[in-house]
Amino acid sequence: MTGLTVISNQVLISIVIGIILLLIIVYLYLRLTKSEEKRKEIDDKFQLLESKINSLELQTLESKLNPHLFKNILNSIQSHAYQTYFALDKLANVLDYILYDSRSKYVTPKEEIEFALNLIEINKIKVSPLFDLKVKSLVNEAEPLYEQKVLAPLISIDLIENAFKHADLQSADSFISIVFEFKDNTFCLTVSNKISGRSPMRKEKGGIGIDTLKQRLQIIYKESFKLDKYAEGEVYTTHLKINLLEHKAKMLAAR
Repeated sequence: MTGLTVISNQVLISIVIGIILLLIIVYLYLRLTKSEEKRKEIDDKFQLLESKINSLELQTLESKLNPHLFKNILNSIQSHAYQTYFALDKLANVLDYILYDSRSKYVTPKEEIEFALNLIEINKIKVSPLFDLKVKSLVNEAEPLYEQKVLAPLISIDLIENAFKHADLQSADSFISIVFEFKDNTFCLTVSNKISGRSPMRKEKGGIGIDTLKQRLQIIYKESFKLDKYAEGEVYTTHLKINLLEHKAKMLAAR
């Protein structure tokens, strides 16, 4: 009986130890699960805060952008009264876009290009009819994303405004070249101009407007864009390329 008692005690101890180990495992599992839930909650809050900060930063950048645009447009019209009717017609289109369409987070590439072309027409009143201004639109309208809301509004303003602001408008060999491209679901804008001798861009090779644009692009498109700016002699060029298909794929994956 003594031997059986010893065996029974050993079995009982083993069962008790097993139960204790099981309870420890269950406790650790519950702690781990709770910890994971807490970590996920913290991650979600962090992403929400990051989104709000990005949204606030974008609003701040855009609030600086729009008054600057209005000032340039109105100054152009005021200084060329004989073209006021034509300019006001284009201005009406620009204002509609800024006040209504650009309030959305995204517009279609078609809308942005049409807006930019109106903006160029307004800026044309600054220059002589003989000035070498080349504007090309190389667009494949059959592209799936051409009429989808995937492009940030007012993305083309700074490149165009800088060209008219810093170009040498007096020299006989001066020029501004603006090329819009949309193919393979990629938006491209290339702007080149001869730099004025009085322009600060000759020394700085850039400006606040371009820096602001780059901040917006980094917030919205992250790695799906490329912005190059460079000077070759007296010619300054900026080239913007946004892979909208890649950006849309990332947006869908993030949902």
